[in-house]
Amino acid sequence: MVKEDIQKVEHDTAQSMQMLLQLDSIKSRMQAASNALQEADNWTTLSADIEEVFQSQDIHAISTKLVGMQQSLQMLVDVPDYAERCQHLEKLKDRLEAMLSPQLVAAFNAQSIDTAEAFVRIFSNINRLPQLYKYYHKCHKNQLLQSWRTIVDSNDDDTVLEWLPEFYDQLVSTWHSQIKWCSEIFTEPHRVVCELLTETLNSMDPSLSSCIAKMLEGRTNTLEILIDLKQISERFAKSIEAAVDSHGEGEMYKPHVQQLAMAVYAPYRPYIMKYSNFEDSVLDNHLNNIPLDHTEVIDCVRLLGESVGRLFSAANESNERCTKFTNGCGYIGLVKSLKSYFTSYGREFRRVLTNLKEKFKVDHSDDWSLFQHSLRIIQTCGELLLHTDELDDNLMSSIISSVGKQQPTTPRSPRPGDSRFRYNPFHMYTELLLETQGDRTALDDLVTRLEEDVPSVLEDVKTEMSALSVEVHRFAFDIAFAQLKSHLQDVSTMEMWTSASAGRAITSDLPTFSLSPLEYITQIGQYLMTLPQHLEPFTTQDNPAIITALKHGKLPYTEERELIEHIADLWLESIARGTMHMYCEEILKIPEITEHATRQLTTDIDYLCNVLDDLGLQPSDLMKNIASLLKAPKDDLSSCGENMPQRLVGAISGMRNL
Repeated sequence: MVKEDIQKVEHDTAQSMQMLLQLDSIKSRMQAASNALQEADNWTTLSADIEEVFQSQDIHAISTKLVGMQQSLQMLVDVPDYAERCQHLEKLKDRLEAMLSPQLVAAFNAQSIDTAEAFVRIFSNINRLPQLYKYYHKCHKNQLLQSWRTIVDSNDDDTVLEWLPEFYDQLVSTWHSQIKWCSEIFTEPHRVVCELLTETLNSMDPSLSSCIAKMLEGRTNTLEILIDLKQISERFAKSIEAAVDSHGEGEMYKPHVQQLAMAVYAPYRPYIMKYSNFEDSVLDNHLNNIPLDHTEVIDCVRLLGESVGRLFSAANESNERCTKFTNGCGYIGLVKSLKSYFTSYGREFRRVLTNLKEKFKVDHSDDWSLFQHSLRIIQTCGELLLHTDELDDNLMSSIISSVGKQQPTTPRSPRPGDSRFRYNPFHMYTELLLETQGDRTALDDLVTRLEEDVPSVLEDVKTEMSALSVEVHRFAFDIAFAQLKSHLQDVSTMEMWTSASAGRAITSDLPTFSLSPLEYITQIGQYLMTLPQHLEPFTTQDNPAIITALKHGKLPYTEERELIEHIADLWLESIARGTMHMYCEEILKIPEITEHATRQLTTDIDYLCNVLDDLGLQPSDLMKNIASLLKAPKDDLSSCGENMPQRLVGAISGMRNL
């Protein structure tokens, strides 16, 4: 029974609550309808005598009427003619604004705080505060623009380099004076003054962009002028940045500050896009002023050596220019310009090298003197490589320090009021100076690659310098090898190999050790024995440039390996191996050889092997095999050559007519 009673009470109560809710809803709708009727009546009442109030010229009465109509209109959003009523109210506000216009201008010009405060209340009440800001901006902007025009017109003999600092000083002065006054009047003084300066910078007549373009007409030092101008603008930006920062941390990160920063740097954005072209011009001009060629060999070698310092001095200056003018935003263009610059230098270097080769072909008066010159050119290549590494490191460091610090290190969606997740707009140069998102992304990607895994930005330049080193080493080798080549190049055609009577009458029955090496091989031996004394003075001294050049420029006939302790030993090995290689080639070209000539040839080979042994070098496998096959008795030739290349065995067999 109790349970049934409880259920009955709950059922009745639910029905009662439902009824009460329905009644409350009806009451609310009736109240809203009543309010709407009252506001409609109020709107009608206010509209009826608004013309009389306007005719009275009573500003406060007019604004009170408009505020009342505004409040009434908020309750009439559902009436059919709501849009027409809104338009009517806006026209009435326009009339009030036009009526107040002269007084507004007078108040702002006079800097009258009391009058300005009254107008702020009126415009705030009728939701027209942005229009009030416009009057304020127009008033002071016109004054500033007139000052700019006066500066330009009264200093015809000067350029924008002299005009701009004076105008910027006025803007900074205006900031400080107006921020103090606006703080008494407006709720957002920083926004108001920032927007004033932004509008002024965007409305200058003549514009800063046109003044810059006019100054650059016919000038060759374009980049220098642009850097000077931008540094003037940068000093102004720092003054405004410090002024904004002094009024509270949060103010720096608001949109109006970013817009002001953008206005300061906007004139330079088109020139940042062309930065690489400007840098190409500067570097090309510098390269054209570096002399490399001379009629005298010694002077030509000296000029090549002196060119290194001048070459990289200009490259380092370009790095500084990039930082000054683009704040790091132009590094992709700079790297491109530097690659072109060094490629052009390499082309000139090769041209000079070709000329030297021609001169060396004519002048054989002192081959060792020419070799010393070539060693100095090798040292120049080493200096080029060392300086390239240093420049590469400097560039990477500059890119990361100037651009990397602009990269977001925190989320792009900050929590409201948390300044740790915001960025000073005056320092976000990628946003200020680069026009396209594609350019910003490319720069971001470059920084990311450098921070993660890319070891160089001048890899192509390093490859170019390494190739130069290879060519110069070959050039030097050819000079050192020239005499040896002259002794070896006719070995295969010497008559004595095929002469049936050559030495037979006297030496046919003599043992091999009684034979003397021929003149050609003794000259080769004597030349090889003098190599150390010629190489030592230039390669034993601690010379990082020569060592670096050798690391990148492989000597002919040497294997890829770690550098041995003394570079002279490596040179000696290279020339000796080259000698053995050419000697073996010449021997294998001999079409036919007599028995006596065979004994003579083995004597010559043994002599060369003894010379190599005295120099601490081993004969090549090929030369040892040739010697063994030449010494082998006819019947034992096949067994002697069992473990040798069959082509070699066949060649020697054919030569000996076996």
